[in-house]
Amino acid sequence: MRRTLFNEDHEAFRETIRDFIAAEVAPVFGEWEEAGHPPRGFYNKLGELGVFGIQVPEEYGGAGETSFKYQAVISEECARAGVSFGGYGVHVNLVLPYLLKYGSKEQKERWLPPFVSGEMMTAIAMTEPGTGSDLAGMRTTAERDGDHYVLNGAKTFITGGVLADRVLVVARTSPATPENRRAGLSLLVVDTRSEGYAVGRKLEKIGLRSSDTAELSFSDVRVPVEDLLGEEGRGFEYLTHNLAEERLGIATTSYASAAAAVELARGYVQERTVFGKTVSSFQNTKFVLAECATEVEAARSLVDRAIEALDAGELSPADAAVTKLFCTEVQQRVVDKCLQLHGGYGYILEYPIARLYADARVSRIYGGTSEVLKTIIAKDIQV
Repeated sequence: MRRTLFNEDHEAFRETIRDFIAAEVAPVFGEWEEAGHPPRGFYNKLGELGVFGIQVPEEYGGAGETSFKYQAVISEECARAGVSFGGYGVHVNLVLPYLLKYGSKEQKERWLPPFVSGEMMTAIAMTEPGTGSDLAGMRTTAERDGDHYVLNGAKTFITGGVLADRVLVVARTSPATPENRRAGLSLLVVDTRSEGYAVGRKLEKIGLRSSDTAELSFSDVRVPVEDLLGEEGRGFEYLTHNLAEERLGIATTSYASAAAAVELARGYVQERTVFGKTVSSFQNTKFVLAECATEVEAARSLVDRAIEALDAGELSPADAAVTKLFCTEVQQRVVDKCLQLHGGYGYILEYPIARLYADARVSRIYGGTSEVLKTIIAKDIQV
């Protein structure tokens, strides 16, 4: 079906990103996976390319574009090439919306120019050992002491945590109340050079091996009160506000991964021969690819509609949950079937389909597990 989501500007941007990936990422991506992250200088290159500042107002050095469509283009082109930009997604799709919506003018003047240039990379620290999706159960505390907060606690599964210069840390600034477990949470934008701030283990993951994921700990870290984002005690409300965009970002990547898997399998089965015939000539191959292409088309339609809704300010938490749930499940089914069409070579890491398979598994976990999303959807339909 003809796609109407993107215009000429988006397609010109797509060519720029595609050329950049071919020149700067694809030739060295294997080295990044071995190291566990891109070299720090790569983020400066992304800054020079302008991708960090697409949605940042012009007064802070950005392009002032409000649409999510440019981020969707980047997701699609990375999936098409079988690469990633390391901590880029967290920096732009997770942290930036908080800075733009809740940052004061002084904070934006301080943080956004280096954010745009890649001089200041960011991450977000919500998950704690033992709490998982239960954000209200977090134990990291930030107690007020004069003109500072004293931060203590630990976080885990922090993507971008190894190379980050600032981390948006969710901490409890006052106790929860019996009526509301979610009360008392606040957001602090913590300088990673602070005394008492420590990066623990760099976690070894099944997939997404080019993005650094770490454990963090805070031991009497003094955070200036001017680095509190928004108002004290409203952290859970802020987190909930951005979940829809975060989940759409994951859904977009999942759709793009599934689409890339179909293209990889289609190319492979046309070249590979079995019993004197190309694999593509077998009816089973045709039927499997037809099934996959149909699922990808459905996922694309859902993603496109959700992107338009987000741009219009109308994407609800339930709609985002539906989109992420469906697209991540499609991703898992499609990538698995496409790997099967590769036979034994699908299990070999030098084939991109193997990387897509390993990377796909986390999609149904982070940004809200599938089980959490089903709960949100069920509540929305009043079940």
